[in-house]
Amino acid sequence: MFPLEIRAVHRERRATMGCKALPMLIEYLIAQEGNMKSAAVQMDVRILAKEYNLDQILRRLEEASSSGAELVVFPECALTGYCFVRREEAAPVVEEVPGPSTEKILAAAKRLNCTVVVGLLERDGDRIFNSAAVITPQGILGTYRKLHLPCLGIDWHTALGDKAFPVFTTPHGRIGISICYDCSFPESGRILKLNGAQILVIPTNWPLGSDTWQHTPPVRATENHLHVIACDRVGEERGFRFAGHSQIVDCTGAKLAEAGETEETILYAEIDPTISDRNRVIRQAGLWEFDRIANRRPEIYGALAGRSDAK
Repeated sequence: MFPLEIRAVHRERRATMGCKALPMLIEYLIAQEGNMKSAAVQMDVRILAKEYNLDQILRRLEEASSSGAELVVFPECALTGYCFVRREEAAPVVEEVPGPSTEKILAAAKRLNCTVVVGLLERDGDRIFNSAAVITPQGILGTYRKLHLPCLGIDWHTALGDKAFPVFTTPHGRIGISICYDCSFPESGRILKLNGAQILVIPTNWPLGSDTWQHTPPVRATENHLHVIACDRVGEERGFRFAGHSQIVDCTGAKLAEAGETEETILYAEIDPTISDRNRVIRQAGLWEFDRIANRRPEIYGALAGRSDAK
């Protein structure tokens, strides 16, 4: 049943706009039914203090859930810290997935009925990946491993990601992930969209001096018609200060919530994942319509893949 205030809007608009407005109004009402509360946890992290960081993650997950959040996102390397100077230094905080930390987060996700995306350093054999784990009430779905590595922090020492653009089907939407520097490559967001993602999650550690937070989240949202949840950290680690400005952006590019530069906080916003599937944008019916997915011309984009036959 639609909420009373929505039904009241329905009656008012039907009276003033006539029957021709009903299809648009029904679409609006259906959209309201699919809304869910999402959260981005902007937090400080202590390098090499995995148990402390895990405790903070679990506390903030409880807080977000108590405020009604169903999808909760944490920063890049939220479990471990980021500014490692040697690969060996990170060894005490690296773990497999599933592993002790993700199992504790899983227990909380089951109890709270939340989907959680959290950044960590993942061990696979003798390799270390900068990863994000996707954890639902039903289990640990897997990890996304950062595909593009800058010369910064732990990324000097991690392996290149080997899982190309997975999309995780969760009870709270189909989720694709770009970790920090990944979102500087527009191909990443576009491929995730084509693979069926409804929400692009960006766990990140943007340092001060990066301007990525100013433009990338709304641009990725707009060009791919995807909701974007960008979750940055704050604080200082080994001479680097982090930029904050976590944000939640809807699939039109509108910022629904944005944090400041220094505060630990939890951002909340209502999003409807299914709206991302409706790619056709209608500004004026029959006069101004476009679809940034259907109107692509992949046959002339060969240069993006380095193809020799590109013109």
